Formats: sequence, C-alpha cells, structure tokens
Amino acid sequence: MELAYYSDYAVRLVNTEEPTRNKDALTSVEAVRELFGTASQMARRATDADVTRFRSVRSRLRAVFTAADEGDHTHAVDLLNSLLLEFPVSPQISGHDHLDDEGRPRWHMHLADHPSNATAGFAAIAAMGLAFHLTEFGADRLGLCQASPCRNAYLDTSTNRSRRYCSDRCATRANVAAYRARKRLEAERSDPTGLSAENSQESTTPADR
Repeated sequence: MELAYYSDYAVRLVNTEEPTRNKDALTSVEAVRELFGTASQMARRATDADVTRFRSVRSRLRAVFTAADEGDHTHAVDLLNSLLLEFPVSPQISGHDHLDDEGRPRWHMHLADHPSNATAGFAAIAAMGLAFHLTEFGADRLGLCQASPCRNAYLDTSTNRSRRYCSDRCATRANVAAYRARKRLEAERSDPTGLSAENSQESTTPADR
C-alpha cells in the first residue's frame, strides 16, 4: 500500500524519547518542526504548545508499538483505532510534479495537511500511515528494539519477519554481548570449580604457591 510510507512519521516521533535512559529530544518547538521533514507548511504552524501535545501523542503511539511487540495485536489495533478516531485524515489524489513516460501525472493518494494545528496534522498522518502498514504487513511487523537498554521503535520490512533491532549499531552491540555471554558460560562449564583462571590464581594462598 502506497500510504504505508507515512508510518515513518510514527517511528520518528516515538524515537524522540529513550525512556530507559531518561532522554527526551522533544524539548522545543524547533524539535517539533524537525519531525515534519519536508512537510514545511505544517511545520510552520507549530507553536510552543505543540511540544506538550506531541509528547502526549508520542506516548500513545509508543503504547501501540509496545502492545504489538508483546504480541497483544488486538490491543495494538484498539489503541491505533482510538488515535484514528481522534485525528482523522483528509486524503487527496495528487500528482505533484511526478510524470510518467508519456508526460502524464503519476496519480497517487496523499494525506492532506490538517487545518487545525501542527499536532493534529502530524498525529493524523502518523496514525494513518501506521494503520496502513499494520493492515498491509501485519501487527507483528511493529517492534521495539531488543538491544538493552534501547527500546526504539522500528518497522520490520524483512522478508522473513526476523528483525529484532532498530539499527545495525544495536544489532552489532547485541551480538557482541551475546558472544561474550556464551564465552563466559563456556569458561564456567570448562572449570569445575566455577572460577576463571585469573580468579583461581588470586584465591591461591602464598603457602600453596
């Protein structure tokens, strides 16, 4: 579905916060405007009041990802439907400047700017994009990064539904941690005393030496 790419709006907003690290990048109207990307008209409508409103929408979107990640797909859909009801969209057919080989517009569906305020406009597009992605690919394609302590949201577009991390960096970090954990376990199993060679030497008394 063509409109599924709007789901990136939801991911961008959710990932402005790292709850487990007590980090929040959404602290100013400038940060709000940056979330709109190329949608400059909507961004210009943002005010200081939108910072608090954006944080509220962010919490609700994260709840959708959390429910999906935990396998409670019905709850994820219910939460998303609540957002869709509160922030309706205005779909339009658009051709913009994209022409086909014969010079005709490449018509496609576009979500029009919301007339009320910046938060309503962004929330409407984010929720609808996420809804299209969910219905096209499945609720299990919405996930939260498994590399502790990161819990960034991501959309799994892999062919075998195997994605578990938000980025290559987190995947590498998790793989290194898992490798080191395996090595520690192997070392413990190979030593019947349960001590590493270094600890065994430290525990030896001078008389024993």
